[in-house]
Amino acid sequence: MADLHDFTQKNTGSIDDYIAKMAKNPEFREAMAAEYGKLASAAALIEAREEAGLSQEGLAVKANVPQSTIARIESGQNTSIATLTKIGAALGKHMIIKYA
Repeated sequence: MADLHDFTQKNTGSIDDYIAKMAKNPEFREAMAAEYGKLASAAALIEAREEAGLSQEGLAVKANVPQSTIARIESGQNTSIATLTKIGAALGKHMIIKYA
């Protein structure tokens, strides 16, 4: 976080400027891609669960996983493909994975 603090102290640019600068670093790009994947999974699960009219607990029961698993995924924490597939099946959906 020191990098962001240093950047904001020395620059008046936007967060987009900071990200563009940091994106030149391969490690940063890799970490950014990993976080994007987690957040995309979280957003997709929240949307599908809400479309189905289910609470986290309701989906957990239907998918036969702990409610904490649903909460963890929805908060952007990592999970396995097997768990995401199981939850998708409980929602009557299938998972599509692609690299772009």
